[in-house]
Parts: sequence; structure tokens; C-alpha cells
Amino acid sequence: MLKILCIIGPTASGKSSRAVEEALARGGEVISVDSRQVYRGLDIGTEKVSREEMRGVPHHLIDIRELEERYSAGDFVQDATRLVEEISARGKLPILAGGTHYYFDALLRGVPPVSPNEELRKKLEKFSNEELFKKIKEADPKRAGELDPANRRRLIRALEIIETHGSIPPRPVPTASFPTRLNLDIEWLVIDPPREELRARIDARLKSAFERGLVDEVRRIRELVGDKRLNEFGLEYRVVGEYLSSFAEATEDEARRKLLPILSAKLWQFARHQKAWLRKLIPAASSHPDRS
Repeated sequence: MLKILCIIGPTASGKSSRAVEEALARGGEVISVDSRQVYRGLDIGTEKVSREEMRGVPHHLIDIRELEERYSAGDFVQDATRLVEEISARGKLPILAGGTHYYFDALLRGVPPVSPNEELRKKLEKFSNEELFKKIKEADPKRAGELDPANRRRLIRALEIIETHGSIPPRPVPTASFPTRLNLDIEWLVIDPPREELRARIDARLKSAFERGLVDEVRRIRELVGDKRLNEFGLEYRVVGEYLSSFAEATEDEARRKLLPILSAKLWQFARHQKAWLRKLIPAASSHPDRS
């Protein structure tokens, strides 16, 4: 049985820095569990860990795809499985850290076996994210609470699964340590800051992102891939992209004043969804969260 450490928590809780600390202390390598950091060029909006912040610790599954390419949960499962085996064979501890909880689900519990339905996808593309989320909530309210309402690709995938099964098939509820289909011995480290601290961290992260050039990054990516693909890269890119579509010449300061409160509210809502997922994924671990 291979031992791994999984570091999870809501957005802006400090997972990346904690992963580096654990790797340095315990002789580990980090596997990023982030659906956006796999893409080259999505740096500021994803708070991608820098070379300096890595402090010499090997990091995997970062900058492995071009913006135009696709990376799925199935790709992650294949890559992460290989990396866990390779890192373990080197005598190192695999440390999985990131905020894409669907990837954790897929790796540890399996991806529901539903083939893509292109005809259904074309029909669903006509609906807004709010309308898609409403459909999921009506069909499967329990699992709707575990989804990011702004992640269009995940919403459409969920509706594909619902179309086949009537709901998203339930998966086993794990405890703090449980055997998985990969025969892993899992140690969970849950970073769950108090409410006010997390809100402050979200706001500080947003302010830093604007100061480091978030608007210019979104403008550049929008020019490369267009609005439809940009929106698939998450809240920060979608919200800033929509603003730039109306105010193309906006400066960082203008965008920050307008968008900071909007993004702060949306990211807090997202963090609350993540907290709900944490409680359902590992109730034993989340009842004793790490407060450091």
C-alpha cells in the first residue's frame, strides 16, 4: 500500500505553501490538483506557485498544457496515478495539494462511466451557467451543492451524467484514512481557516492579483483564445473578461475598483461550496481541521 498526503481546503487557504513546508519536512514531492494550473499562461488568476515559492521542491502537473488544449479528470487520474507510483519508487512522499475537488473525487473514487454526449452538449451550450446550475439543482440537489456554479464545463458534464443515470451516482463516503481502488494509505491535512480570516485572505489575494497584472493577463489570454474558452478558466478570468468586453481600454486601477467587490463576493461563495465538499468528503478529518 502506497502512502500519500492529501492537502485540501477552500480557495486562498494556503494549500500551496503548506504543501512545500510538508515536502521539505518529510521528503516529499508535490502533485498539483488544480484544473487550471496545468495550463501555461494562467499564472496570476490561478495564483500559480512560482519557482521561488517551490523552494526546490519538485512540483508536478503544472504548465503541462497549452491554452487551446483540453485536460480532463480522466487525464488527471492517469497522470496522478503514474506520478504517485514514480514518486513512491524514489522513496519520496507524494503530496497531492490543490482546490479542484472533482479531481480528488475522480482519483480516489473513480469517474462515473458516461461517454460524452455531443448532441446534448450542443443543446446545453444555449443555456447560461445559472440556468444549467438550476437544472442540476432540480435533478440532484445534493450533488448540486458540491459543484462550482461558475464552472461551465463541470456543469455540462454533470448534466450529461444526470441524463444517463437520473442523478450523479453516489460514491463511497471515505473517512480520514481509507483504502481506495488505488490501494492507497491516505493521510488528510485539511486547512480550514475561520470565516473572517478566510475572507481576509481572499481579499488580499485578489488585491495582489490586480497589482501583479491580472487585467493584462486576462486581456492577453482573451486575445489568444476568445471569450468562450476564456470563460472555462474560472471565475477570475470570466469576470474580468466580461468587463473587458465592455471596457476594452480599462486600466488595472479602474478594473480593480469595479471588480474587486464583485470577485470577492463570488470567490467567497465558491469557498463556501468548497467547505461543503470538505465536510462531505472526509467528515472525520474535517471535524479536526488544521488551523495553522
